[in-house]
Amino acid sequence: MAAAREELQKDLQEVNELLTKATRKRLRDVLMTEKHKLELEIKNQPPPKPKDVVEEEKSSLGGYTVKINNYAWDQSDKFIKIYISLSGVQKLPAENVQVNFTERSFDLLVKNLNGKNYTMTFNNLLKPISVEGSSRKIKTDTVLVMCRKKQEEKWECLTQVEKESKEKEKAAYDTSDPSEGLMNLLKKMYAEGDDEMKRTINKAWVESREKQSKGDIPMDI
Repeated sequence: MAAAREELQKDLQEVNELLTKATRKRLRDVLMTEKHKLELEIKNQPPPKPKDVVEEEKSSLGGYTVKINNYAWDQSDKFIKIYISLSGVQKLPAENVQVNFTERSFDLLVKNLNGKNYTMTFNNLLKPISVEGSSRKIKTDTVLVMCRKKQEEKWECLTQVEKESKEKEKAAYDTSDPSEGLMNLLKKMYAEGDDEMKRTINKAWVESREKQSKGDIPMDI
C-alpha cells in the first residue's frame, strides 16, 4: 500500500510539472482532469502506518518458535509453581506473555522475545487445577506459572505420565532377589551412561566374573 501511494504521488508531481509548461488549453484541460483523478486516488489510499508500528508488526511475524524444555517447579498447599527462565522477559508488554489453562493442562506462549517466540505445554497434569484461580507472573528473567490446586494435597510429580514412569521404574527394581534388582540398576546405568560409564561397568562386570569363577563371590552381580 505504501508503494502504491508513493507511485501516485510521483505521478501527481509530474502532472503538476507538465501543467507549468503547458500553454495549449486542450492539453491543460487533459492534465487538470488527470490531476484531479490522481488527487482523488491518493485521498482514498489508507494512511501510512507510523514507522514503529510497521517495525513492530514485522518483528512479531519474524523469527521462529522455540519449545521450552527447561524449568523448575515447587509447590505450596494451594499452588503448583512452575518457573521458566527467559532472559529479558520482563521488558515485554504484558500481553506478549500468555497462558491458557484447562482443568488438567496449561500452555504458555511468549511472543517476540528477542525476535523469537517461546512455547511450553503441559498436558495431563497429575491432578485437577482451578482454571479461574490459576495465573502467571512476570519477574526479572522469569515467568512464574501458578496452577491453583483444586484440593490442597501434595503432588509427587507434575503429570500423570511422570507418575506412571516412576511406578514402572520402581517396579523394575523392587524384586525379591537383591541381585536381580542390582542387575536391573546396572543395565539402566549402562544404557543411559556415557562411554566412560560403560567402560567402568564392563570392567566391574569382568572382574566380578573372574572372582566368581575363583569362588570368591557366590552371588552374581
